[in-house]
Amino acid sequence: MGRHHKYMIAAAIVAVAAAAFMAAPAGATAASGFTAAQQWKGQFPSLDIKLKTDTFDLKLDTKGGSDVYVTRNAIAAGGQSGWHTHPGPSLITVTLGEITAYDDELCTPIRYQAGQSFIDHGDGHVHLLRNETSAAAETIAVQFIARDAVRRIDAPQPNNCNF
Repeated sequence: MGRHHKYMIAAAIVAVAAAAFMAAPAGATAASGFTAAQQWKGQFPSLDIKLKTDTFDLKLDTKGGSDVYVTRNAIAAGGQSGWHTHPGPSLITVTLGEITAYDDELCTPIRYQAGQSFIDHGDGHVHLLRNETSAAAETIAVQFIARDAVRRIDAPQPNNCNF
């Protein structure tokens, strides 16, 4: 066996071992029946957008560059996202079926059907999305995060949610 081949084997072993330890934080809950597919990503410089009309007022002000993601989430019947948070806000619209959202504060189920939207404020707001129906569900999430930040941060199951 050549020296180059030995180094390749050693590097592969180290990579596999590192991946096993970096897969998720201790106590994290794995997603099941949940697929997140990035559709688009835009990168923007600092934003300072202000729009005011008689019927609409919008302010979007960022310090530093932003990544804006559009992600399609498919959730199989009985599937769930695993407990997680994001470093910035997500605007979520249910596009197919029905999902139930849970957060770590009260673990109160909030159901959203196709056509309904909600906001995940991110910044440590730990939550889980579940499909508690017998049909497929999908959401589209538009996420705003700081440039090059990790988009999803896995979290352990809260003590007050027993499922």
